[in-house]
Amino acid sequence: MKIAMIGHKRIPGREGGVEVVVEELAAQLVCMGHEVTAYNRRCRGVPRQKAFNGAHLIWVPTINKKSLDAVVYSFFATLHALFGHYDVIHYHAIGPSVMLLLPHLLGIRTVATVHGLNYKTPKWKGFAAWYIRLGEKIVAKYADEVIVLSRDAQQYFLRTYGRRTRYIPNGVQLRQIRRPAQIKSNWNLAGDDYFLFLSRIVPGKGLEYLVDAYLQLPQPRPKLVIAGDSVHVPAFYQSIRQKVAGCPDVIFTGFVQGELLDELYSNARAFVFPSEAEGMPMCLLEAMSYNCPCIVSDIPENKEVMEECATYFKSKNTDALYRVLEQFRQPVARPNTRDYAACRFSWQKVAQNTCGVYAGKEEEDDCCNGADTGL
Repeated sequence: MKIAMIGHKRIPGREGGVEVVVEELAAQLVCMGHEVTAYNRRCRGVPRQKAFNGAHLIWVPTINKKSLDAVVYSFFATLHALFGHYDVIHYHAIGPSVMLLLPHLLGIRTVATVHGLNYKTPKWKGFAAWYIRLGEKIVAKYADEVIVLSRDAQQYFLRTYGRRTRYIPNGVQLRQIRRPAQIKSNWNLAGDDYFLFLSRIVPGKGLEYLVDAYLQLPQPRPKLVIAGDSVHVPAFYQSIRQKVAGCPDVIFTGFVQGELLDELYSNARAFVFPSEAEGMPMCLLEAMSYNCPCIVSDIPENKEVMEECATYFKSKNTDALYRVLEQFRQPVARPNTRDYAACRFSWQKVAQNTCGVYAGKEEEDDCCNGADTGL
């Protein structure tokens, strides 16, 4: 098949979970013999390579503002894709999916993956939140197939729109577990001596609760490493920096990838993920693949991924998070979650199931169409 991917920022890249999914899924589809084109967003300073892992890359102009970026990009990407003779156009995230109405009207098969109900987080307000809700409604009504990443989202679409969806959770790529080298030279981290927060530094990820809880911990305590960028929300990033001003135990690494990312996951005392709302958090899959202990908020999406493999606390509750961090002030045994992650979350299986959705094949297991939701 000839497949177009629209909705991510750019591949290769790790700016968010959507980018990881598109990158890994495209690579698997190419290995299966399909022709994949990914529509990347142009960004100043980013080289515009023409291909990656066998997928064609087309760079689309956009406006680098939070409220307009996805709107402008998805419009121009869709216009180009209308003339690409694709068998299917696959939209990722509900904001960019507003534009799937155009290929739908022209009879081009469309698939939309709902990576999360973004408007539930405080990052999106006003027009942006309204636009994302519009995308949700268009996906529910007009997409030929809808893929969701969690059972909770599957129940939501069935309950709200009467729309049956296809449940295909993300996969994880097992990477090498590494001893501290770069993190030791860069930040004097010896291993097992820091908590790790790794995500975009934006409202809705719960970082403010983590910082408030961490600052209450008595000495001695592990350091707190905050890894990630703050695209479009510099004010929030500055508010976090102000909270920890004068605290030498808090380290900001900026955006990380490659071996440095491996080292941070491999050597953390615990990975802390206090997010308020998610689709399917890729960072938790990655943390499990490094056998990293996880402290996570008790939202349904996190619990579905981690099951018994995490320590939970009540979402948005600083006191509850503090009590869990206190338990981890002393070293803990590292769990054996790598095999579980590799077995349950396989990219090869994701690609095979996605191809079935592209081809319009019925699910063999009725539970994937909501029969086990209790609705």
